[in-house]
Amino acid sequence: MKDPVFDLIESEKQRQAEGLELIPSENYVSKEVLEAMGSVLTNKYSEGYPSFKGVPGESEEQIAKEILPNYRYYGGQENVDRIERLAIARACELFHADHANVQPHSGANANEAVYFAWCEPGDKILAMSLPAGGHLTHGAPVTRSAKIYNFISYGVTEGGDIDYEELEKKALAEKPKIVLVGYSAFMKIPDFARIGALSAKLPGTLFMADMAHVAGLIAGGVHPNPLAYGFHVMTTTTHKTLRGPRGGLILSKGNVASPLKKPEKTLENIPILIDRAVFPGTQGGPLEHVIAAKAVTFREDLQPEFKEYAAKIVENAKALAGELIEKGFVLQGGGTENHLVLIDMEKSFGIDGKLYEIALDKVGLTLNANALPSDKGGAYRPSGVRLGTPAITTRGLGVAEMKKLAGWMRTVADICVKAGTEAELDAYGEDLAVIREEVRKVALEFPLP
Repeated sequence: MKDPVFDLIESEKQRQAEGLELIPSENYVSKEVLEAMGSVLTNKYSEGYPSFKGVPGESEEQIAKEILPNYRYYGGQENVDRIERLAIARACELFHADHANVQPHSGANANEAVYFAWCEPGDKILAMSLPAGGHLTHGAPVTRSAKIYNFISYGVTEGGDIDYEELEKKALAEKPKIVLVGYSAFMKIPDFARIGALSAKLPGTLFMADMAHVAGLIAGGVHPNPLAYGFHVMTTTTHKTLRGPRGGLILSKGNVASPLKKPEKTLENIPILIDRAVFPGTQGGPLEHVIAAKAVTFREDLQPEFKEYAAKIVENAKALAGELIEKGFVLQGGGTENHLVLIDMEKSFGIDGKLYEIALDKVGLTLNANALPSDKGGAYRPSGVRLGTPAITTRGLGVAEMKKLAGWMRTVADICVKAGTEAELDAYGEDLAVIREEVRKVALEFPLP
């Protein structure tokens, strides 16, 4: 009997092919990335680390051939070591970092490892609040890290930018162990130079950037790199705009050496401290099939074509934002400077974000309800929705299609206003079906990779 899981996978493939993915944290990987993910490397245990000799700096040909002593706790590592070294070297080249830890299973794991590397329980971490656009791992009370460390939050201005005065005031007053710039719903480009300059007044403070959403834009040269402005560490996921497998990555500046010997706890030694914090500090065996897929991704991201892709993401996002504004949508921050758009559905049409998310699902447009700075809780039924252009840009949609998207979105919003509730959406099934067919036709014009 065929396992029904495989039928469901085929159903998901069809859903993706016939709809348009607007969730800004999702993307489509290449066939080569999928091939690496589904390889026999999933069979191999590799606790520990490869040799760091020559990485970065050594040629890929040398890395692929050379078998070096490693810091593993299992035998049979000659192939995975070289794959992991290739991933490290490519990530360092891509982001101009001294070191890369490619083992984190997710962005959340990456962030927790950095906290664990530099902080003691109760230490202060300054980060953007969740309602302002920050991530759960930046101090949301429901998370493990918030129960271990003392998070202090800063917010955003009415214009949607970081409240730099608040950030600076709190940083100088509280003297946190980490100043963290990062977000999951923020449409501006941070002033990394202004924030990084605070390090002169805060010796011993680690400056960290969680760039999970915009790492691909940084790699593509259309967004500044915080490591160039005095930041010590940058974390990211490897999917989203990087267009790789689901996983995490930590990039850092400083000394690179064996993690076996405990180093002095200094900012210069942060790469070694992070390696020890990932393994054995917060994780066990790395997922070598995922690391291989990361290595393939980083090579793809180093190609000239990826720079063109990153530029098109931003071009599409700005075009979509402009079309939405023309059609009566109120956008947080008045637009976007990156890949992401945040809509205030309450101000726009007097409906909540969850109703709109559910209605758009019915026509094959996928986004997510998202809290706004003005929301006072109720994360399941927030006032806003979050959408972005990485996935649709991968499929080849351009500025011309952004106008169609905005038109469909306005029509669905009008239906939501008339319906009022999810239960009443069924009364408009025929209207939604017409839009669903239009979306499907456009989606099939732009096949999955």
